[in-house]
Formats: sequence, structure tokens, C-alpha cells
Amino acid sequence: MRVVVDTNVLISGVFFGGKPGQIPDALQKRKIELVISTRILAEYIDVLHRIAAKYPKVDVSRIITLITSFGLIIEARDLEEQVCEDSDDDKFIAAALESSSKVIITGDTHLLDVSGYSGIEMIQPAVFIEKYLSE
Repeated sequence: MRVVVDTNVLISGVFFGGKPGQIPDALQKRKIELVISTRILAEYIDVLHRIAAKYPKVDVSRIITLITSFGLIIEARDLEEQVCEDSDDDKFIAAALESSSKVIITGDTHLLDVSGYSGIEMIQPAVFIEKYLSE
């Protein structure tokens, strides 16, 4: 299953575990395929470096290698019209559309508010895990 994961969910999963921590685990076990546009990857890297400055024992290069090794990196065109209240969130929708992903895993209210846009389900990590990863 191809999914797009918003930055806060990925960072939370990598650094703090909990339900979001099951997302990187599912990626490593190939239960999901992470779709990453070049714009999303740039944001992931920027935020990872900023957070890692507070946690010097975390090997950011290892995390970036995991993401790029297991993820599908694509070029996604900008949307013709703004969809989310916060236009910066539109890059996640653009990546989903470009890759035909039907799910964006997010806790961001701007994305959750537009769930169903073009058939894309915006879903919180705990709900995603219950709905798609429970065995």
C-alpha cells in the first residue's frame, strides 16, 4: 500500500515512538510503501536536522538513508489551486495524486479537514494502524 506521511508524523515516529513509531517500522517491514516528493524529502531532512540538534545521539544520516532506501521518491507538480488552508500542506496532496496514493497519514488539521479530496483519505496514525496494519 502506497502512503504519503506528513512530516510531523514521521518525525514523531522516529524520535518519540508511540503509534507514529509504528509507521517507520511498517516501512522497514515493507508493509507500506512511503511516497516522497522531492519537496517533502527536503522538508523531512530540514526538520530532522533541527530536531537532531536537540538529540545529538540520534544518527540523522541513518534515518535519511532508511527513508530514501525504502521510500519511492517522485517529482510532484504543484497543485493548480490551493486545497489546504495552509498551502504548505498541499505538497502532500500533490505527492499522493502524482503517485496514485489513496492515503495520507497525518495529524495536521489542515489536511484532515480536506479528507476525501480527489479520493484521498487523510488519516491519523492510530486510525491508520488500526484500519490497515492490524493483523
